[in-house]
Amino acid sequence: MKKLSHTNSKGKADMVDVSGKKIQFRIARAEGFIQLQPETIKLIKKNEMMKGDVLTVAGISGIQAGKKTSELIPLCHPLQITKLDVKCELEKNGVRVKTFAKCVGQTGIEMEALTAASAALLTVYDMCKAVDKKMRIGEIRLVEKIKSDKEI
Repeated sequence: MKKLSHTNSKGKADMVDVSGKKIQFRIARAEGFIQLQPETIKLIKKNEMMKGDVLTVAGISGIQAGKKTSELIPLCHPLQITKLDVKCELEKNGVRVKTFAKCVGQTGIEMEALTAASAALLTVYDMCKAVDKKMRIGEIRLVEKIKSDKEI
């Protein structure tokens, strides 16, 4: 069995030392979905939700969370993020969140993309919970992860 990278010689959780890894361009894309009731979708579309503009606030929340990933996930490295984009799109039965994260560094940026998507979905939930008791968050997944020696 391959040695796990996040454990030390005693089997305890340990942050990986990436100092010997090559600096590369890295990107990641993630997405997720929150299912909403038709009335909730109408309120979002008309911007009549009591807490404000759901899609804009959720997008900003996702960006903020993505930037703080290393503070939320114990073994993640702080990264110099060069781009973090969160799009929240209203669909027929809910909101789809798509994230794009980019950095130049020695470790991947997929956790930032996933954290951004998760926080954006949780923000939609928080902003709509007064009117929709049947919301369901799901389908949070990594869509793409790329590293390259050249600009991506």
